[in-house]
Amino acid sequence: MIKFFRKIRQNLLNEGKTTTYLKYAIGEIVLVVIGILIALQINNWNERNNHRSEELNYYKNIKRQLNEDKKAIIANIDYNNLFFKQFEYAIHIIEKEDNSLIDTLAKISVNLLEFSDFHRQSNIYEAMVNSGEIKLLKNQQLIEKLQQLEEKYIFINKLEETHSQAVIRFVAPSIISSLKVNNMKVENIEKIYSFEFQNLFTLLADLMMDKNEAYENVISRINDINSLIDSEIGATN
Repeated sequence: MIKFFRKIRQNLLNEGKTTTYLKYAIGEIVLVVIGILIALQINNWNERNNHRSEELNYYKNIKRQLNEDKKAIIANIDYNNLFFKQFEYAIHIIEKEDNSLIDTLAKISVNLLEFSDFHRQSNIYEAMVNSGEIKLLKNQQLIEKLQQLEEKYIFINKLEETHSQAVIRFVAPSIISSLKVNNMKVENIEKIYSFEFQNLFTLLADLMMDKNEAYENVISRINDINSLIDSEIGATN
């Protein structure tokens, strides 16, 4: 079309029609400007579309990681509930001083060495923050919830470390000095029925419940984040 205008303009010049020539020249310039604006608009649209595509991929990856975390956390809750019931029963045996259940108490005592230990396999959110790609996420509410979730993960890790240290510093020495782990034979009956052992069961049972409370809080936050992600993904479809 520009060639067409150029040919007309040349003919007008040859014919001495300057005013008409100027109109066609301006028309040609306008067409060029419009073409540039359209090209820029298309380029901006493509760029926005690419950014949105990247954003959605991050949302999907975050959701996949969170669901993996959720699955592991649920398993840890079940794990803690199992041992919590055992520890409650052990406390009951000690309080009743029921020596007929000494073998049962010995088996449960060894389980004091067991504890849940949740750690994520990866951290997409932290990786995005470190790389600067967090700016691709436009949903500020979702970003805030991810930040809050990160704080809860850190809190859980502290609880896990507290539990681990309690087992290493208090439980293991008491178990070693009271029974043979290989055959569950009690070597120190008085100690295994002591208030010291009862306190160990109480301490670790409380720790497990604190961890479960933190786990359940995280699950609730994961569900909220997943709902926001689903809304973001659904808004595009």
